[in-house]
Amino acid sequence: MRLSVSPLLGGLLLAGSLAACFQRAGDETATTAPAPPAATDPSVATVISTEPAQAGRSLTETFESGSKGGYAPGEETLSTGPWLLDDALIGSSEQDHKHGQKALRLRGKGRAQLRFDLPAGAGRVRLFAASYGQDGAVRFQLFASTDRGRSWQPVATAVKVEGPGLPVELAVNRPGPLRLEIRKTDGGDDRLNLDDFTVEPYRAGAPAVANTPASPQPQQPAKSPSTQAPRSPGAAGAHRDDPLSLGNPSGASSDALKSPNNYLMVKPQFALSYSRDRGIPTWVAWHLSPAWLGQAPRQDDFRPDPALPRGWYPVSRQSYSGSGFDKGHNCPSADRTFDLDDNSSTFLMTNMVPQAPNNNQRTWNQLEEYSRDLVAAGNEVYVLMGSYGRGGSGANGPAQTLDQGRVTVPKRIWKVLVVLPQGSNDVQRTAAGQARLIAVDTPNDNSISPDWGRYRTSIDAIEAATGLDLLSQLPRAAQEQLEPRTDTGPTR
Repeated sequence: MRLSVSPLLGGLLLAGSLAACFQRAGDETATTAPAPPAATDPSVATVISTEPAQAGRSLTETFESGSKGGYAPGEETLSTGPWLLDDALIGSSEQDHKHGQKALRLRGKGRAQLRFDLPAGAGRVRLFAASYGQDGAVRFQLFASTDRGRSWQPVATAVKVEGPGLPVELAVNRPGPLRLEIRKTDGGDDRLNLDDFTVEPYRAGAPAVANTPASPQPQQPAKSPSTQAPRSPGAAGAHRDDPLSLGNPSGASSDALKSPNNYLMVKPQFALSYSRDRGIPTWVAWHLSPAWLGQAPRQDDFRPDPALPRGWYPVSRQSYSGSGFDKGHNCPSADRTFDLDDNSSTFLMTNMVPQAPNNNQRTWNQLEEYSRDLVAAGNEVYVLMGSYGRGGSGANGPAQTLDQGRVTVPKRIWKVLVVLPQGSNDVQRTAAGQARLIAVDTPNDNSISPDWGRYRTSIDAIEAATGLDLLSQLPRAAQEQLEPRTDTGPTR
């Protein structure tokens, strides 16, 4: 676990000696204030009682009473009172780092805001912070409001955290009435877990907390089994493999300045090459096995991708409104159902292309269902999908672009499936001819046949049309042998 502190802002202490502050019971300084009464006007936040009995006591929120399971903005009544959770939920999965059964989880630029005043203000704020599951580094910051949430100012330095977590102590030292808000500030795909949020009351003349990092070997609270490093998800023996195991088809680069139209974006769930000027991906790659499948419901939270470089146009769901084209997934929602985050990731607009409704809802839907049937039969599948050309025909007729030219309507949409029995050494097995290779290339036209088998072609043909090298990790001799073939196997 790595944690760093900005030297420009003061008031932060990260100390392993704070572990005792995060015990559930027997901590007399962590008394939770009773939940305030509900406000009659939902636009006006509730205020905690200012009875003297509350004024000198700490407030602790463990998130155990929460039940918010989606990221959509909403108010959740917790043990301490109402909180606004925006791009945030109460997580209870094995991958949530938590001290009980639940923890707060934020994604993107999520926030968790107290919707009530702290009448005694805030001295020190203590909490437990971690990056969700095996995600990378995340940043968050504490903000405060003295005008019932109308305006907010940072009150402590930004914190960077990576790994299974450490206790954090932040110096606020502000009198009441005061409200607090936690913001995830990096805006990236990696998610943040927070637990055991404790606020000590403000005390005039209290010494400021030193701006020093945590001790190198902090003593952390004993973890329940649910807070250990997550087990590999999915069915026994199933794996989540690198979607680029068979190659980076376009040699995409993560250098946005040099490759604005071949920009590599690697998500936990899939990888893609994004074209800034076309407003759509050139290709998307993902792996499909039982480890990716579960019972998570479809999220339908279409949204701009916060990981796009600064200054790039953020394609949104409104970019497709009234166009006659579907927001067509590359990596399908139903291929990512292990948990809510996996499913939600597929609704990033960098995973979408304008797709003729019959192409999306019939032809490609049947191919997607068939690929999951192959997995249910004991296989794993590497999938590459992309588009090329300009101009398709949707429900409203032909179109070249959407959103005032910012989103290109592709002429053709293609997909390649590399189907293998579940196992390891996938590149070697594919090169040895143990994989079934299915290549499909369809017109982006509403008059398309629902039978995807009619549009089968060879990998060589798709490469010739797109300029891509789809299986670049295979030895050249294997590519020359396998890629000219057109699949003739079953289609259902």
